[in-house]
Amino acid sequence: MEKTLVMLEVSWKDVVFEFNKHKDTEVMLIKLSEENFEMLEENQVAVTAMFSSRYLSTFEDRCVYWQKSLAAIAEIVQLLAEVQRSWSFLENLFIHSEEVKKELPKESEKFVGIDKEVKSILKDGEQKQKALMFSTQEGVMHRLEEVQKQLTLCEKALNDFMDSKRRAFPRFYFVSPADLLDILSNGNNPKKIMVHMPKIFQAIETLNLKDD
Repeated sequence: MEKTLVMLEVSWKDVVFEFNKHKDTEVMLIKLSEENFEMLEENQVAVTAMFSSRYLSTFEDRCVYWQKSLAAIAEIVQLLAEVQRSWSFLENLFIHSEEVKKELPKESEKFVGIDKEVKSILKDGEQKQKALMFSTQEGVMHRLEEVQKQLTLCEKALNDFMDSKRRAFPRFYFVSPADLLDILSNGNNPKKIMVHMPKIFQAIETLNLKDD
């Protein structure tokens, strides 16, 4: 047990996140490498096993510390992945799509605040680098949960908006949500949506568009 606890201290003090650039921005997306994630799962199993040992009382404080710390890393990594995935998808629409901003002004305004908070959390992770330090700090879990809740509300509003477009033009039911959003985002530039035409209308050889 003592050796395992020492191993945990040595291993996790140096585990850092992996960082990847978000599109062409300075924002860095955060993840835990596959290798470190596997180590995390193995370590959680090892710590859980200690709680059934008759020698637990000798190491109880350290065992409880590592049980909580490893659980925090696992939860934060999972939550971060979900938040980053939703935020990356919605940012393209609520920040860069004039159509969405026009149709959903309230949610677009709210998304500006969400966008700042997500970038602030990611910046903090980039500065701290270490998974243990970032995941066990006070308040980070609450911040991520709050952001995830707000992103879910924005996503629901967006889905309702897309459903209204499908009802207005039923052929939009034939395209995926991502394609539909791309069409709506580029609605004022017909050339950009030509790639989606075969999904909306089958058996068309050519489509001639007038300038107006």
